[in-house]
Amino acid sequence: MESLIQVACLFLTGIVAGTVSGLFGVGGGALMTPVQYWLYTASGMDSTLATRLAFGTSLAVIIPTMISGALGHHRHGAVDWKAAVPMGCAAIFGGIAGGMAASHIPGSILRLFFAVFILIMAVRMVWHIRGCPACEPRGSAVQYIFIGFSIGILSGLTGLGGGALLVPILVILLGYPIHRAVGTSSACLIFSAAGAVIAYIINGIGVAGLPPYSAGYVDLLTFAILAVTTIPLARLGVRFAHSCSGRNLQVIFAGLLALIGVLMLASG
Repeated sequence: MESLIQVACLFLTGIVAGTVSGLFGVGGGALMTPVQYWLYTASGMDSTLATRLAFGTSLAVIIPTMISGALGHHRHGAVDWKAAVPMGCAAIFGGIAGGMAASHIPGSILRLFFAVFILIMAVRMVWHIRGCPACEPRGSAVQYIFIGFSIGILSGLTGLGGGALLVPILVILLGYPIHRAVGTSSACLIFSAAGAVIAYIINGIGVAGLPPYSAGYVDLLTFAILAVTTIPLARLGVRFAHSCSGRNLQVIFAGLLALIGVLMLASG
């Protein structure tokens, strides 16, 4: 019975995370990570191990989810591949660096960093971004590489894709229209999450206490349950993104993020 409840929680989490991923160009880790953490610790797992396992597994799920979302946005012409590719390549190395660092940082510090970061995300979600649909985005290769590497480090440290920070950077600093920023973010996060996952797998090999069928700090069973819902729901999120502004959904999601952040702080 307990196993069925856990599967149901993960399944519902995947539905919400997948939709949000496609809608806002974020990885969905802000939802997947705390749910996994709570499930792991409820089963008696050490909190530091639970944190790293939740981060690594969430990042693994983000990869196919973002591929699904990026392809959907690409069909709407909303992905700037000239920016996404250099940012993504730099993000791979940043993700490896961030993931390596996270694997040697105490779980309490990672949870604090995670909680503070998603509270910042909540503020970002209600932040009115004034985009210019007719404006031409500006940005150099050096800027894209620097931004991508920074996003990769953040991804590895927090277990998130980094899109909640990347989207406003593209809009505010580089002049991207919001829909194009969301689509480009989705493409970039494929790379940043991949780099971080590599680090979590390598650093988790041989660690005691991991669940069966784990590849380092990636729980393959949990990955499968989440991915089976996030991948198709990401496409649904893309449809929402290109049919409306999504302002009301941003406010609701921001409230949810704030709640999760407070609960994570309380758990620490």
